[in-house]
Amino acid sequence: MLSGNAIIFLTLVWGTLEGQTISQISECGFACSEGVSCKSKVNRNIFNSFCRQPLPSVTPSVLESLTLSTTTKCVHRGACALHLSVSASLIMEESLRGLEICLLSLDTQETRCHSARIPKVSSQKMVGRTLQVHFDCFEVSVAQHLYVTLKTIPYYCEVQISREYRVEDCTDADVGRNIPACFAGRLNYNVDHAQKAIKVHFADIPRSQAYYVRLCLKWFACEDYSPPVLVNAEQPGKAVSLKYSQLLPCLCIEGWAAVPDAVRIQICPFENDTRILWDYIFYNPFAQSLSWEPPCPVQGQVHLCGMSKTDDLCWELSHTGRTAPGNVHYLQVDPQPWLCMKFTTLQGSWVRCPFADGNFPGWKMKIHQLPDKFRASFISRSPAHFQVHLCNRTEPFHCHVLETISVGSQGDADAIAHVDIPEAEVCSPDICIQGWRTDVDYSVPAQMCDIRCSDYGQVFGHLYSEWIA
Repeated sequence: MLSGNAIIFLTLVWGTLEGQTISQISECGFACSEGVSCKSKVNRNIFNSFCRQPLPSVTPSVLESLTLSTTTKCVHRGACALHLSVSASLIMEESLRGLEICLLSLDTQETRCHSARIPKVSSQKMVGRTLQVHFDCFEVSVAQHLYVTLKTIPYYCEVQISREYRVEDCTDADVGRNIPACFAGRLNYNVDHAQKAIKVHFADIPRSQAYYVRLCLKWFACEDYSPPVLVNAEQPGKAVSLKYSQLLPCLCIEGWAAVPDAVRIQICPFENDTRILWDYIFYNPFAQSLSWEPPCPVQGQVHLCGMSKTDDLCWELSHTGRTAPGNVHYLQVDPQPWLCMKFTTLQGSWVRCPFADGNFPGWKMKIHQLPDKFRASFISRSPAHFQVHLCNRTEPFHCHVLETISVGSQGDADAIAHVDIPEAEVCSPDICIQGWRTDVDYSVPAQMCDIRCSDYGQVFGHLYSEWIA
C-alpha cells in the first residue's frame, strides 16, 4: 500500500469487444441495488475533488468493480445518440455515503460528474454489503476519448479506480448505421469547364439530413478554397455549383452531414494530374533568382538541367538537386534559353524551360577558323564574364581552362570579346570547346565538338548549344 497522499490508479483502455453488438436503451436512467434507497444527482461539489486520509476500515478494495460500455438511445432508426453505460460496485463501510463517477473528455478537457448517495440511516444497515450502481445518462460522441474515475463519497486518498475508454467510431456497424455524424454518403460530381465550376451532389444520405459541401486544398489538412455551402434537408439531392480558378491536383471536394463532429467524405479527382504544377516557375531578374513555388504539395526531385539541341534530352547540372515538397530556390542563375528545370515524381519526369522565349538578354559563342588558329567569340548584350575550356572526351571529358575574358556593356548594342586557340590544340575528333559564364552560380555551357580543320574560314563540327542565354 502506498503511503501519504498517493492515489492508487487502476488504468486500463476499455472498449466494446470486436463483434459485440452495442445495446440500445429507450430512456437513460439510474439504478441502485434492489431495495436500497439512493439519490442520484449531477455533482458540482468541488470539495469532493480533495481527498481525506482514509480510516483503517476503508481500503482501495472497497471499490469492487467499474464496468464501461457504449449504448445507443434512438428516436427512430438512423437518429440515435451515444451514451456511456457505467456499472460500479462498492462494499459499504460505516463512514461511506455512496460513490461518484466522473468523465473527463481528453479531447475537450470537459469534466462531468454524477453521484449516488445513500441516507445515513440506510448506509448504517448496508455496512459489509455491496452497493451496486448503474448509470447510462452520460451522452458521448463518436470516437471520443474518455477518462472515467470512480471515487467514494467522501473521497478518501488511495481509494480510486480510473479507466481510459474510447467510444466506438464510424467503422463499427451499429454506430455507422445509427449515428447521424457517420452518414457520410457518397459524392457525385461533374466538371463544367466552360463555367469553371464543379457541380456536386450527395447520394445515399437520409432525405431528412442537411449537409455541407465545399472545395478545399489538401496540404496537411484540407484548407478552405471556397466557403462551405449548406444544402437543407428540404432539398435532397440538390446539385451545388462550386467555382474554381484552376483544376489543381490538391483540389478536393469535401462533404459532411450538418451535425457536430460529422465524418467527412473527401475525393480529390485531379490528384494524378500534376502537370500544371510545373508552370509555377518565377524568375527575379534583379536578384537573378529562379524559384518554383507550387500551390500543391508534391513528392519528388527538382534539378536544373541543360537542354540539348541534338536529342531533346535535358542533362542535369551537378549540385542542383532539391527535394520536394516545398518551394525550391536557386540564386545567381543565368537566364539562358536552354537552362531548364527538371521535375521527377513517381509518375515520370517533366522539363520546363522558363527562358526559352528569349525575353531575357542572352549570350552566344561562335567559333571561326583563322590562319593557324580558332577564335571563340562571345557576344552579349549585358556585362558578363566567360571562360573558355578545352575538353578531351576520352579521359573522360577532362577539361582545362584556357582563358577568362569579360564582356562589357555597350548600351543596346551587342558587346563582343574573343579568345584565340592554336589550331593544333583543336583539330581532333575527341576535343570540344566549351564556353562558360562564370559570374553566376548556375549556367549551361556552349559547346562545340568533333571539330575538323579545313580550308581557311570554314569550321565543321557539332555545336551543342550556340545560344545559352
